[in-house]
Amino acid sequence: MSSRTAAELNASPGRGPLDGVSDTAKPHSASKPARTGPELILATKPFTVDNTAKSWWYFLSTSALLMAALAGTIWNFHLLGRVLCSLLAGLLTLRLFVIYHDQQHHAILPRSKMAEWLMRGFGIYALSPSSVWRSSHNHHHNHNSKIKGSHIGSFPIMTRDHYLKSTKSDRFLYLFTRHPGTIFLGYVFVFLQGMCLLPFLRKPKQHFDCLVALIVHFSISVALVYYAGWTGLLLSQTLPHLITFGLGSYLFYAQHNFPGVSFYDKAGWTYERAALESSSHLKTSKIMAWFTANIGFHHIHHLNSRIPFYRLPEVSRALPELQNPKTTSLNPLDIIRCLRLKVWDVEKQRMVGLD
Repeated sequence: MSSRTAAELNASPGRGPLDGVSDTAKPHSASKPARTGPELILATKPFTVDNTAKSWWYFLSTSALLMAALAGTIWNFHLLGRVLCSLLAGLLTLRLFVIYHDQQHHAILPRSKMAEWLMRGFGIYALSPSSVWRSSHNHHHNHNSKIKGSHIGSFPIMTRDHYLKSTKSDRFLYLFTRHPGTIFLGYVFVFLQGMCLLPFLRKPKQHFDCLVALIVHFSISVALVYYAGWTGLLLSQTLPHLITFGLGSYLFYAQHNFPGVSFYDKAGWTYERAALESSSHLKTSKIMAWFTANIGFHHIHHLNSRIPFYRLPEVSRALPELQNPKTTSLNPLDIIRCLRLKVWDVEKQRMVGLD
């Protein structure tokens, strides 16, 4: 099976997104054999067409709602109303983050310089500067589910044997990175530290925008305390960021660390297999699907990252091969099941705990 990526199969300089798509890439009847590998990726290619007006509408309307919610956090009215605005701001920032993520994949607004600069600005605000986001996230897509190398842009994976042979300090760091507290405090550990501070310290010139993000973030903190007091800081920045980055970090985790997930060594890995067997469909309510901009269809996103977020449900409905993915959800029991997974058991070929 070919290990060509969706980006390679999508690439067709000077041609439209439907050009070069074979008949086998079009919707087929149930009597035909299921498509696999590059053929299945090609079947998703017609859905990579971006609707520019729709993409701008989703970006601008979500941005406007976010600004209104943030204004509500410092408006002088009942404290309960300000708290509700703070919660809403956190969820709207999460939605805007996924929209930003789509633009960084060039799934939406790929040729707009204005969109590029606006998204770069949002990346600074959301502690996910473009330089580090693109490098780490693209690596993640190209190395998803590999036992070696999958830690960049995602949570690290150790085999049981590797874990048992590791030093105490390596075990501590590994378990700390995957600890529920670390994940739900993603604001501090995943984004402030992992996406901004450490990349800048490692490569200051390449990731100068990480320093800019830190300066902007703490400047906003100081301004909020000065003009709106500590309550303003808590409701306008701290609580929304805890929500956005806590949920975002858990989504990063659960989309590739769930019961039934598969991991491979170099010999057994293919791009298509990693997308369908190592990426979950995280089922949510319609409301949470809106706030998460359909990122729950993660198996489809990994199969072809050029599909705009608003077309992912359409792809799922159109292609029978994508309608029975491995699933998880935000149900507390499913969250516990995911968080209990610690290491990859080579003999059992599944993720297990340390009990």
